[in-house]
Amino acid sequence: MPARRVLTLSHVTFEDLGTFESPLRTRGLEIESLNASQTTFPLPQADSCDLLIVLGGPIGVYDHVEYPFLKEEIALISRRIEAQKPILGICLGAQLMAAALGSRVYPGKRGAEIGWSPLQPAYNSNPPAWFAPLLAPGISVFHWHGDTFDLPHGTLHLAKTELYDQQAFTLGNNALALQFHPEVTAEGLESWYVGHACELHHANISPINLRSAAIQHSAALEKASVAFFNQWLDAIL
Repeated sequence: MPARRVLTLSHVTFEDLGTFESPLRTRGLEIESLNASQTTFPLPQADSCDLLIVLGGPIGVYDHVEYPFLKEEIALISRRIEAQKPILGICLGAQLMAAALGSRVYPGKRGAEIGWSPLQPAYNSNPPAWFAPLLAPGISVFHWHGDTFDLPHGTLHLAKTELYDQQAFTLGNNALALQFHPEVTAEGLESWYVGHACELHHANISPINLRSAAIQHSAALEKASVAFFNQWLDAIL
């Protein structure tokens, strides 16, 4: 019997699978990782893999003139969603999913959301049981985004924060979009502080403070994220 396969599309090398890699490998899933900006589309393996994961990055969905591959990436995501095959989008990946579903993606009016804060359940929402670990008391997740989006039609809104309402949505169990970063580790974030140093400087955000918060919150997030991810994988695979 052929091994089940995961295709991961990244946009910068340091925004990777993080804590999600181990649960995938424990299940015997083969992982293929591609940089979307250096990939030739279309990707046949994106249609045939058992799970497609689209990770984050520092560009915007609307930057398709400067980064033409974004249009092809959105088309790929759209085909995946229409086929009702499992897909997970994180941060930019979530925004690309929203665009693929016909929603507007745009700069947030309340500025960049960078740092640690808890999720809140969406208004009048009944999240699936697999999402519960991320809403548990005492859990803060990591945010790093300046853009937001309108909730796509027909999706279930899962979570919000004080700054932005659109933090997570799902279309059935198969298509899941997370604006925040559940996959990060304190160690892995060290590369983020360097890779996004210019953004932190212009936002007047100290990596020292981010590092201190990561030490405080990352262990609990890792436990909650692995529990959530395993339960979601149980539901889709």
